[in-house]
Amino acid sequence: MTAWAHSLIRISNYEVETLQKRLAEITSKKASAEMRLAVLDAEAEIERERARIDAEAAMMLQGYLTGWKARKGAAEGDLVTLDAEEEGARDALTGAYSELKKFEHVAEMTRLNAIVAAGKRETAAFDEMGLRKRAG
Repeated sequence: MTAWAHSLIRISNYEVETLQKRLAEITSKKASAEMRLAVLDAEAEIERERARIDAEAAMMLQGYLTGWKARKGAAEGDLVTLDAEEEGARDALTGAYSELKKFEHVAEMTRLNAIVAAGKRETAAFDEMGLRKRAG
């Protein structure tokens, strides 16, 4: 493999690995945001149940739900942002992987062409040796 092909493949591998790490970070953040939404829903259900049992809690339920809606809206907004980031990261990773495969293909074709050329030179050398032996 030529030095330039090796360098391009190393750079492309680094880019793919970096994008894979970024995608893993985004996926982790997304899972955390989904968990936060689930916890918020569970907390709201607990407060509703408490309001059914306790009259004082029932009076404060509306205020709690107002704050809960704001927190849930922020968490849902974070999730939408993370979904967009994840999609972009997946697209970038797909593109980087495609570029890596192109470089690997070019390097492999260069290697195979070099083998074919060496074979042709060897055949030509043997042909010349045969002609000299026949002539001489």
